[in-house]
Amino acid sequence: MNRYMNLIGQNAKKASLEKIDTKTKNKILKKYVFLLDKEKNSIIIENTKDIKFALKRGLKKNLIDRLTINLNKLRHIKASINKIIKLKDPVDNILEKWSRPNGLKIKRVSIPIGVIGVIYESRPNVTSDVAALSFKSGNAVILKGGSEAINTNKILAKLFRKALKENNVNENFIQFIDSKNRKMVDYMLSKMKDYIDVIIPRGGKNLVKKVQEFSTVPIIGHLEGLCHTFIDKDAELKMTINIIYNAKLRNTSICGATETILFHEKIVKKFCNPVLKKLEDNYCKLYGDNFLRKNYNGKITKAKEKDWSIEYLEPKVSVKTVKNCEEAIKHINKYGTMHTDSIITKNKKTAKKFLKNVKSSIAMHNTSTQFADGGEFGFGGEVGISTNTLPPRGPVGLGQLISYKYEIISNGQTRK
Repeated sequence: MNRYMNLIGQNAKKASLEKIDTKTKNKILKKYVFLLDKEKNSIIIENTKDIKFALKRGLKKNLIDRLTINLNKLRHIKASINKIIKLKDPVDNILEKWSRPNGLKIKRVSIPIGVIGVIYESRPNVTSDVAALSFKSGNAVILKGGSEAINTNKILAKLFRKALKENNVNENFIQFIDSKNRKMVDYMLSKMKDYIDVIIPRGGKNLVKKVQEFSTVPIIGHLEGLCHTFIDKDAELKMTINIIYNAKLRNTSICGATETILFHEKIVKKFCNPVLKKLEDNYCKLYGDNFLRKNYNGKITKAKEKDWSIEYLEPKVSVKTVKNCEEAIKHINKYGTMHTDSIITKNKKTAKKFLKNVKSSIAMHNTSTQFADGGEFGFGGEVGISTNTLPPRGPVGLGQLISYKYEIISNGQTRK
């Protein structure tokens, strides 16, 4: 294992030192889109193997949905890569420049990070998104996907390497660890700091916690998406019903799904029945406090303390009453994961207070938390949603997968 992993690291480091021009990058990405279309039947066959394995393991339906690749999802994958092709190359751009009285001309210029290691669970589209984003930003990437999706991940990575090879570019820009051995993850975290420049974990709380505890490599953290939507006393009812339904039930298995709804106490009697009934009518289970249970005509299971800290990733939601915006902010900052939180209100002053004071990497006003997505931000796709306090924060796309250096131009000046 050590020899195999070290060889992957060496190959990635070597590839990352090669400079690829924008035209060639885009040509390879176009070839990858072509191959994804050409080999769509093969991809679905490999994905079917993974689904059968996942069903035997008893994976929940929402996680099976995440794992599944069909023609529609393939169209979305190709569309995402086509968007990345159209985006500006983030490398070798002058980020800022200035001149100093000492005669120095200084430029801050964008450069690739180098080698990125990505550890992720059963979502095969991550393989394509991460490969495309990493390559366009000039980085080599080492991919370690979840065992449930190994066959799908393998073919998606293989097709990208084929696109590289057919264009005479080092195929080790993209490498996939073809093993279900979890010790490979441990090795990436503890023994590959000479090869990997940053680790990005994409998965549940346990995976991210493990990476944070054991990694000797810098991390771009991606905590679970415990997202909140706060319905303020100045919210508009029709807008609220539409946003809440979308934020919770459009897709329950993504990290941007709302998991807790906070009601201002002054609108509970008017809002809770129409808002929550639409969720319950669409088979969403509700967990709530006593005040909401008293005022709602449908069924709400009594919430326990743990319910405020659960990322359900299925048709379940916790609902709670708060006295005001300040209490909503306090609740979010206590139980949230600094992912995405939204306020629904017509009051701009209250909205501003919320946006400024929640610790979230993405704070929203009058919209669905399901917009927490790099594609929706215009990034083409994302490696993940960073919940780090230090940058990058929020969707990690092309512009976040770079570093920078200072270039100093002088006419022979020496320091006095």
